[in-house]
Amino acid sequence: MGRPTESAASSNSLTVRDNRTGKVYEVPIVDNSIPATAFKNMKAPFAPGEREENETDKGLRVADKGFLNTAVMRSEITYIDGEAGVLRYRGYPIEQLALHSSHLETAYLLIYGSLPSKPQLKVFEDEVMHHGAVHADAEQFCRSFRYDAHPMAILTSAFAYLGSYYGEANPSLQGQTLYTKGDPASLSIMDKQIYRLIGKATTLAAMAYRVRQGREFVTPPTGLSYTGSFLYQMDHLGEENYTPNPVLEKALDVLFLLHADHELNASATTVLQTGSSLVDPYSAIAAGCASLYGPLHGGANEAVIRMLISIGKPENVPAFIEAVKRREKVLSGFGHRVYKTSDPRSFIVRKTADEVFKITGKDELLETAMALHEAAMKDEYFIKRKLAPNVDFCGLIYRAMGFPLDFFPVLFAVPRVVGWLAHWRQMMLQEGGVKIWRPRQIYVGAGKRDYVPIDKREEVVGPKKTPSPIVHSGITKRTMLASFKGNPAAKL
Repeated sequence: MGRPTESAASSNSLTVRDNRTGKVYEVPIVDNSIPATAFKNMKAPFAPGEREENETDKGLRVADKGFLNTAVMRSEITYIDGEAGVLRYRGYPIEQLALHSSHLETAYLLIYGSLPSKPQLKVFEDEVMHHGAVHADAEQFCRSFRYDAHPMAILTSAFAYLGSYYGEANPSLQGQTLYTKGDPASLSIMDKQIYRLIGKATTLAAMAYRVRQGREFVTPPTGLSYTGSFLYQMDHLGEENYTPNPVLEKALDVLFLLHADHELNASATTVLQTGSSLVDPYSAIAAGCASLYGPLHGGANEAVIRMLISIGKPENVPAFIEAVKRREKVLSGFGHRVYKTSDPRSFIVRKTADEVFKITGKDELLETAMALHEAAMKDEYFIKRKLAPNVDFCGLIYRAMGFPLDFFPVLFAVPRVVGWLAHWRQMMLQEGGVKIWRPRQIYVGAGKRDYVPIDKREEVVGPKKTPSPIVHSGITKRTMLASFKGNPAAKL
């Protein structure tokens, strides 16, 4: 594989000539991909004056900043064609699933590979809902956060905290083959953690929500759907026979289904990177949650609403568009790392929005959003850059439903737990076992340097070269001005 060849090249291979050495290599093409490790065989002597850190004699490395074209997994879960605007879960178009399926049925599909029968779905739903309750100590844990803590900070911490209760689920305690054996006992332990994580995701999210409201926590009810139970836990204040609005319950279920997975995005990759060390699944999910927290990922729909608020009325859209083209403003909710046409989820989101707005009333920012949409779709600047509107406009639905802006990423994280678990499970059970992920780097720093004593060093200054000074205020400022032993810089 990837070694010099004298024979005629196979039609299903890549022939590479290394002009440094004149050697020709034949690299096999499998599923329209080539193994990056094949390039390690393409070695050459160092050129005159070349840095030893280039490791030229150890073979070529493949540079791919941001994973623009590197495949790290063979997966059977989600297929995306960004050019055609296609999204399929296990082969099923997202449009069909959104119309006919439910979030938990789709969760079963993503995790286990096929749509369940009625008995299979009932067992799965019953187990997930049964595992919604959390230990009573979780109340104290969530209350330990400040009243104004971001709910994603609480949720991320809560997932990691959850793992401390289940020693039987930790490969560090039970042995590193706990989830990789694939025998009935191993699969049973794995499934139990899957039930727990999906079931408790809504409970922990609702607790994070109610911390902000200063309300008591609600035990997951019986007899409600997954999203119905979630709404109940967030909103119930003791009313008798309380039932969430069915339109909002259904809308949330559709949005959860749409957000359940999206192939190897930043958070899913983080879960797999973390999981490759064979850490417990709670820690891996917490890592994914932290990744989702960022404004370039799960925080994007929150950024859309903040952008629309800053624009204000529809008549302000043209000026905003021009400011974006001058790079003075950032356009959120348009363009996507994968989709180069419209995100297929956006059409479903718009239909769901219409149903929600019928009972909540239209969001006052809707007209601004649509004006922005129309202006951008007609502007050559956005057309040439293929900046089509994407799914992050679902923030308008969340806003209409009364969720605070900083809760939007939580509403993304809860359903995405399903996708993270599907990819984690697939990796644990993959043929050949789990290898810890260890990317290469291209070292461009200083060559070997000898240590210089502090009194003989030349001071290095300049932007990014030294720590930034901090302006202190309040008690720190007063303390620094006080006199005490060990503070010779105090001003008397």
